[in-house]
Amino acid sequence: MLAAFTFNTAENLPIGLLDLISGSLRVSLSAVGLLVTGYGVAVAVASVPLAHVTRNVARRHVLTGLLAALVVSSLIAAVAPSYRLLLGARLLTALAQALFWAVMGPVAVGQFVPEARGRVVGALSVAGSLALVLGVPAGTWLARQSDWRVPVAVLAALGLASLVTIAALLPASRPEEERAARGTGPDARRFGIVLAAGTLSATGAFTGYTYIVKFLGDVSGFTPGAVGVLLVAFGVACLAGVSVTGTVLDRFPQSALATAVVAQAAGMLGLYAAGPRPGAAVVFLVLMGSALGPVFMTTQNAMLHCAPGRTDLALAANSGLYNAGIAAGAALGGLILPFAGVRATFLAGGLLTSGACAVLLAGRLSARP
Repeated sequence: MLAAFTFNTAENLPIGLLDLISGSLRVSLSAVGLLVTGYGVAVAVASVPLAHVTRNVARRHVLTGLLAALVVSSLIAAVAPSYRLLLGARLLTALAQALFWAVMGPVAVGQFVPEARGRVVGALSVAGSLALVLGVPAGTWLARQSDWRVPVAVLAALGLASLVTIAALLPASRPEEERAARGTGPDARRFGIVLAAGTLSATGAFTGYTYIVKFLGDVSGFTPGAVGVLLVAFGVACLAGVSVTGTVLDRFPQSALATAVVAQAAGMLGLYAAGPRPGAAVVFLVLMGSALGPVFMTTQNAMLHCAPGRTDLALAANSGLYNAGIAAGAALGGLILPFAGVRATFLAGGLLTSGACAVLLAGRLSARP
């Protein structure tokens, strides 16, 4: 959980430090933004190849190596005198995270009986969600009290704590000997449906969410201070959604995924339709937030059940496509923005997420005798 929290904080921390890094290294805000988008693209491209290359290496050795890469890259980033070195350090962190999400799930759930695996996935997802609710805001505050390099160095310390714990306590079993190395109910058809629905959902979510600050200001009429509060509310809703979903994931794995996707579609389409009314905008913003985390969590859980082969490769494929969806959604929203306005990005995102609903429904109907 600490490692998941640290990786997710490392991924998103530059969002809160854009102006500080820009001024310190004398580069544009768009160049600093590349530290986030380039990170996501690296994760999307590298997840499956790295999982394939390391498929026969003991998981303890893989995880300690990944955390060592996180520690080293964070230290390099904290002392980087130039933008190029900082970008290189970020890409090294991204490569480590690409494999981390593929390996972490099977290792963690393999320590428990199959009936408890959903709760384990939920606990890991709560830790990841805390990065947005606690990690990024705390890192941003610390940077503004001192220097942007300080919270980056703190990430190295957190990564080192995780590394020492895993190296000391995790058994060094071979990957194929782990209890969660294979899906509990291999199903290539279900695997493809979940991948398609998850990718569409990610693309839809970030077509609008990437521009949520502009939407809340221009369409709903909130002040900058109020927008900041609403972003915290969005993060809290995401954390609450993940926490609640984790408690029912073992009993209703398919229904949990469908419910999360439907809630995301309803939230985005509601924001498009009722965005100019501030009260309604808050309701639909919270609804969207409560679904965003559970969508990825429930697709990851589905991989542990329906993976037609190794679960680490299935999780890598899911994580890679989800990150590809994030990048595609941000790009699509950027194309829509100058022609149709920020409100239309949520219409497009809601329709894409509705497409994910249709994929799940078609899969459910075609599976009936």
